[in-house]
Amino acid sequence: MANQYRRLPQDGATQRQIAEVVNRTLDGGVNSTGSVTLTASSATTTVADKRLSATSFFGLMPTTANASAEVGNGTIYVSAQGKQTLTLTHANNGQTDRTYRYVILG
Repeated sequence: MANQYRRLPQDGATQRQIAEVVNRTLDGGVNSTGSVTLTASSATTTVADKRLSATSFFGLMPTTANASAEVGNGTIYVSAQGKQTLTLTHANNGQTDRTYRYVILG
């Protein structure tokens, strides 16, 4: 997980801690993003992330030309999803640079 912003303690936080977390959230800084590179020479890639649930939204943003082509071809989709994991199904080829940033909501 790329973003590790402050988490508030379960038993309460100071006003300063709360303000920092709320202001960061209002500025778009949330702990719900990451990155994944598709597995070369395979038709699936597993994403393990403790923030995933069976009902989470998982959005992808390609960061390379080959990743964008994968999206454009319609050959990438979430084929399985559960607690802390999901499987991306995609074209099986030797490309090693099909890299994406992702966001998890819910």
